[in-house]
Amino acid sequence: MTYIFEEIVGLSRLIHEPARLAIMTALSVCESADFLYLQRLTGLSKGNLSGHISKLEEAGLLSVKKEFIGKNPNTHVSISDLGHSAIEQHWQKLAELRHTTKTWRPIE
Repeated sequence: MTYIFEEIVGLSRLIHEPARLAIMTALSVCESADFLYLQRLTGLSKGNLSGHISKLEEAGLLSVKKEFIGKNPNTHVSISDLGHSAIEQHWQKLAELRHTTKTWRPIE
């Protein structure tokens, strides 16, 4: 039997990291956003946001499209199907764990 706390420790570190959880959750609602919008939502610096997006993109959870609008660079970030599934499962698992911990009692 797996103890509830082992399951908490086993949560995806890729998604559960607070900044990445915020990015993934925001994109799960709005599907896609430009970099500056995500920066405003999360309060992260450009460098921090870029690093977190890169990690999520490498894992296949996000896709990044860079283009120019007129003479201005624009970075557009979208959540992938895998990303949708991963964030949905993550929040579902957190809800289940929260429910279970409310009734947990130590073994005597």
